[in-house]
Amino acid sequence: MRSYLWSAGWDEAVNNSFFSDMLQSIADRSRALIKRERREPAHERSAGLIEQCEDLLSGRGEASGVALAHEILAEYAELTIGPRIAFFETLFTTFGHDKAAIERAIVSWREAPSDETAAALHHASEPRRLELFRRLNLAPGGTAALVRMREQLLDAMDHRDDLAAVDNDFVHLFSSWFNRGFLVLRRIDWSTSAAVLEKIIRYEAVHEIRDWNDLRRRIDPPDRRCYAFFHPALVDEPLIFVEVALTREIPGAIAPILSDKREPVEPQRATTAVFYSITTASAGLPA
Repeated sequence: MRSYLWSAGWDEAVNNSFFSDMLQSIADRSRALIKRERREPAHERSAGLIEQCEDLLSGRGEASGVALAHEILAEYAELTIGPRIAFFETLFTTFGHDKAAIERAIVSWREAPSDETAAALHHASEPRRLELFRRLNLAPGGTAALVRMREQLLDAMDHRDDLAAVDNDFVHLFSSWFNRGFLVLRRIDWSTSAAVLEKIIRYEAVHEIRDWNDLRRRIDPPDRRCYAFFHPALVDEPLIFVEVALTREIPGAIAPILSDKREPVEPQRATTAVFYSITTASAGLPA
């Protein structure tokens, strides 16, 4: 069994936090500029969320683009179920493939096959929503907002299979953004921040953690371990975590492992590591 650990993870997390704060400052300063622009006549300005997305794709400057992305995500977060599904429908219909651009790229490839025309065809074949998601991700907290957006899309897909193409694009991006090479492995113990510990309690999906005392019994004794993967863009958000019991033999049931009356095992005398709970914390991430 291999284990992957990014030794520079904390430095990266600190740098990421600084960079996020800087982007937030840029967004705050440039949001006023966007609002001033929207005082122009209504027929010259975007009126809704979709128009704002078109604005974002049109190629604003970096600072105002970050502010606009932040504003789009903030307005999206306020949508109720009906308008949210309508937004997903528009992502599918309006921000899909540019068929004319694909046709032109195919013609160019057929007339002169080369690395350049192949790259142009690859670029043309991407649906517009992929680039939209990338630009929304520039906003402070953008990654977390997009993960939440996919969670809500999955809920909508319980009754709307036609939105699967939008979900495929989320999966495509998240598979790259959350590649395990970017993840940081950290041990969770009783000294871990309360914010993270609270999420371990809330997210546990295999064997419910009843309260703080139950959590402590699982992570504090010397024969118990808990590890979690974190992403630099989601510093205090455990993405996947595993609970481990060190035992002297392979257990025949889960009850003795979870019992609050068990006898602890000295780690040096343990012969078996039991991975008794593995939980993916966010439904919005690819399985």
